[in-house]
Amino acid sequence: MADEQQDRAAAPSRRALIGWGGAGLALGAVAAGGAVAVAESDGGSAADADSGGAVAFHGAHQAGIATPVQDRLHFAAFDVKTDDRAEFVQLLKDWTAAARRMTAGQPVGEGAYGGLAEAPPDDTGEALGLKPSRLTLTLGFGPTLFDRFGLKDRRPAALVDLPPFPGDNLDRSRTGGDLCVQACADDPQVAVHAIRNLARIGFGTVAVRWSQLGFGKTSSTTPGAQTPRNLMGFKDGTRNIAGTEPDRLAKYVWAGAGDGGAKDAWMAGGSYLVARRIRMNIETWDRTSLQEQEDVFGRDKGEGAPVGKAKERDEPFLPAMKPDAHVRLAHPDSNGGITILRRGYSFTDGTDGLGRLDAGLFFLAYQRDVRKGFVPLQRSLSAHDALNEYIQHVGSAVFAVPPGVRDAHDWWGRTLLSEEA
Repeated sequence: MADEQQDRAAAPSRRALIGWGGAGLALGAVAAGGAVAVAESDGGSAADADSGGAVAFHGAHQAGIATPVQDRLHFAAFDVKTDDRAEFVQLLKDWTAAARRMTAGQPVGEGAYGGLAEAPPDDTGEALGLKPSRLTLTLGFGPTLFDRFGLKDRRPAALVDLPPFPGDNLDRSRTGGDLCVQACADDPQVAVHAIRNLARIGFGTVAVRWSQLGFGKTSSTTPGAQTPRNLMGFKDGTRNIAGTEPDRLAKYVWAGAGDGGAKDAWMAGGSYLVARRIRMNIETWDRTSLQEQEDVFGRDKGEGAPVGKAKERDEPFLPAMKPDAHVRLAHPDSNGGITILRRGYSFTDGTDGLGRLDAGLFFLAYQRDVRKGFVPLQRSLSAHDALNEYIQHVGSAVFAVPPGVRDAHDWWGRTLLSEEA
């Protein structure tokens, strides 16, 4: 951890502040502790992956969206348990303070040891000695949150309830949520540590509704990086939006100040997240011929080249693919230009009790407007995609991801919940 003893000297005394489990540490006091990445940006550089370095927490947009995709994921959806608006706002301030420290590779509060022996430590301790590992924490608000705290008139028009799609078999225990936090890092323990601490800080105010661990990123936001493969063995996300494409990000990912009218202005600089747990019928797929597998995707399995092309990044000629090929149906040219930014991860969660792997894709997609992004795209895919024979959507959620935390005095959700904002 970065200069832990110096951090302790600079941090406010436990006796001087309210405990994390109650109303929480004062934001300004924690900011004075100096647990901030020095650069303000929307993400880290590719070089950070080799150094295990920190991704800047502050910026106009939340990190973890256009940031170069890390190797591991811990995603958690929360239910809010309080009806007290002030208590909820204090939680968001406490979470922001903790996130600011953890993404910088520093312990929460006064750390995991050395404090009052009679009180629980401020930090759970399992990340002591580990590098920041490019940890990013990204927070979102679910549709049901806007039924609370007098926020009904502040729900963005783009934050729609997802309609039922053909073939959905949603598990209610893995669907929805008032809040979400997406923790991405190159070390799984760092990601789990982050969610664990936020859940601990929020105890009594929020409760984990469901969570998902992910490994093996299935999309890249870094130009020139090797395209990752999904659990079906195919490269995925070849033409994904890159974090170095500000024009495409502005057009397809970031919410604009004029989107949805004045009541939605608080979302400017934010984005909308769709999370879908997609189970793959691995055993059936593994017994399918190579030719059929390639026909289903519309790419060859070795190079990842589109049908009739030699290289992965060659411009696809869609008419050469079968009408129900996944690449053909998902391509912007087949959907009026619809483009989303994907940050999905593979998962394996044991077996289903019938000798089959519970494995698949935890799909994460960011877009400027869910109504113009995921919804029409998924309607097309769920109706015609040959891949549907081998997959099933079993969990689902949608969230409004507010703009970034701009400086040491800002906090997650301020533009929505601060009366001054």
